[in-house]
This record gives sequence, C-alpha cells and structure tokens, in this order.
Amino acid sequence: MSTTVRSFSKINLGLAIGPVRADGFHALTTCCQTLEAHDLVTVEAQLAAKTSIRITSNDGRVPADETNTAWKMVKRALGALGAPTGVRAEVHIHIEKRLPVQGGIGAGSANAVAALIGLEQELARAGVAELAEAMKLRIAAEVGSDVPLFLIGGAVLGVGRGEEVSPLQDFPPMECVLALPEVGVSTPQAYRDWDQLQSTGHRAPGTGNELTESGGSDRLITLSRALASAFGPRPPEEMSAGVGAHSSGVSAMGGGLAGKPDLHPLLALVRTGIENDFEEVVFRQYPSLGNIKRILADSGKPEEAAVYAALSGSGSALFGLYGTAAAAAAAEVRLGEAGVRALRTKTLPREEYWRMMVEGSAS
Repeated sequence: MSTTVRSFSKINLGLAIGPVRADGFHALTTCCQTLEAHDLVTVEAQLAAKTSIRITSNDGRVPADETNTAWKMVKRALGALGAPTGVRAEVHIHIEKRLPVQGGIGAGSANAVAALIGLEQELARAGVAELAEAMKLRIAAEVGSDVPLFLIGGAVLGVGRGEEVSPLQDFPPMECVLALPEVGVSTPQAYRDWDQLQSTGHRAPGTGNELTESGGSDRLITLSRALASAFGPRPPEEMSAGVGAHSSGVSAMGGGLAGKPDLHPLLALVRTGIENDFEEVVFRQYPSLGNIKRILADSGKPEEAAVYAALSGSGSALFGLYGTAAAAAAAEVRLGEAGVRALRTKTLPREEYWRMMVEGSAS
C-alpha cells in the first residue's frame, strides 16, 4: 500500500524584511497564497523493529539523505508519534518533481508537509493516531520557515521568521502564470545584499514606497496593517454581495475584477502598494528578472494587464495574477517569446487545498 499526496506550491503576495533577530534570522511579515501547481509525493510506511527512511526522486537534484526536508519532517514526526517512546517504521518517500527544485515557490517545504500527511495516512492503517495540530506546526517550524504555511493552505499570514502562521480570508481562484527562469538566486546572499543596502541607505531610483522607505520594524508594521485592512472581517451584507456573487469574481474584460472591487482582498492589497522587499536587491543582481516582471505585468493592452505581478520569495520564480483566462494565456505567450519557461496554474483556496491534497480524493 502507498499514499500519494499533492505537494502544492505557493507565492508571496507581499514580503517585508525587518531587522536581524537575536537568533540571526531576519524578522519577516509575509502574505503567502497556495497554488494548484504541485509535485507528487508518494509514501509507503510500515511499522518495523528499526526506523529507516529512504528517499527517491525522478530528479537527481533532489537530496536523498537527511538534508531533504521530507526526511527531516518524517524523522521528527516518528519521534513524536506514539510518545513518549515514538514509532519505528520503514518509510519510503518518492518525490515526483514537477516544480523547480529552488525558485521561491516553496516546493521543498511543501514536500515535507506532503510526506507528513502521507506518513500519517499510512500509519493510520496500523492504528497509529495522527499528531495534534499544534505538534505538527511545531515540527514544521523546526524543519523550515516556509513549511508551516502548507499546514494551513489558502491565504496565509507569516510573521517571526515566516514560521508563525495564521489563516487569512481566502479569495476565489484566480488565473496565475509562473515565470521560471534559468537563474539561481541565493537566499542568504539576498539577505546580505539587503543588509548592505540598508546600511548604506542607497536605493534604486523609483522603487521606494510606503512599505519600504521606513526602517525595518516600521516596514513590518506597515505591511501588517495593509494585510489587516485587505483581509480583515467585513460586514455580512458586504460579504454576500462580494466576489463570490459575481461570476467567480472576475470581469469579462481586462485583468480587473468585477463586482465591487473594494471588497476583493487582492485588489485592496494592490492599492496599498504591497511589494516584495527582495525585489530591490535581487533585480539589481539579476536585471533580467526585473524585465520578466514587466513582461508578466503588461503587454500594452489593458485587457491583458496583470492584476498583480511580483517576485516570489527571494526568487528566481516570478508570478502574475490575472482576472481572465485570456489575459493569463497572453502572458504565457509573452514569456515564451522571451525564451522564459512559463507554468499556467491558479490560486488555491484553503478548502480546495485540503480537498485535493490526497490524490484520488479529487480530480
């Protein structure tokens, strides 16, 4: 027997970088959104006298040892299951990669959560109870900053170093185009470049706005307030007249959203001037990525414009969100003409995220 789990990806709708903390990590505030684009993680597990974990993949770049996030997650989970003695099992994890190994869309972090879900389903057949949600989140935070968000899905707020997560109000699925350039961006180097930029006070012309011009702590506060404004609770009468009541929330014309646009969290966020702080340093180091963002954002035709386009995480993946399938298709064509790999997908709200996670549970 085995369990196959869809290991979904994510984008950062906004990311603000704060001061370096005492533990050496930067404080962050970010808003993540899960996507339909996914890897497949298949888990086989059975109780045994001694624990062994084996990882295989169709991609030779995927680590097959204890450095793999899925390996780390399963090892820690086995220690916590059946506490205080833990559970011993023989586990085989196969990761079918469909997403970039590194790219800022959380593929490796999602693999870890998918491996945990598969492990729990496999061991449930032997009568082993699942971990409590709080324990799952704790283990996920130990494995990596991006891992906990995949235990929530949909629109997610991340603070701390990104590992302290809370669900945000979801919005209906939107067309998304990922740009996956053949560029490797080092996240540690991006942080070093950011620190250097802050210490010198030099900024790229025309890049400043209210989310990045102030100090590090102020930047986190400003983004947090923007998120609270965009995703905060609304009166029931507004919610009933909002996005869901207007043909899936998108306009038949252009990249804009229909109905009452002020009720749509994404548009409310865009109007705050939300952005990803990493763009300021990553685009300096890799100007081609800034050009790809421009390709995603606009073709010169209003009906093909993105509602929002940005770098995801520290990159190198970028994304555009579109109000119509036609606008997304046009962006995909533009990327192809520029020689950039494109992946067409959609945003994935929380309910659908969990409904679709285990393969066979939804088409």
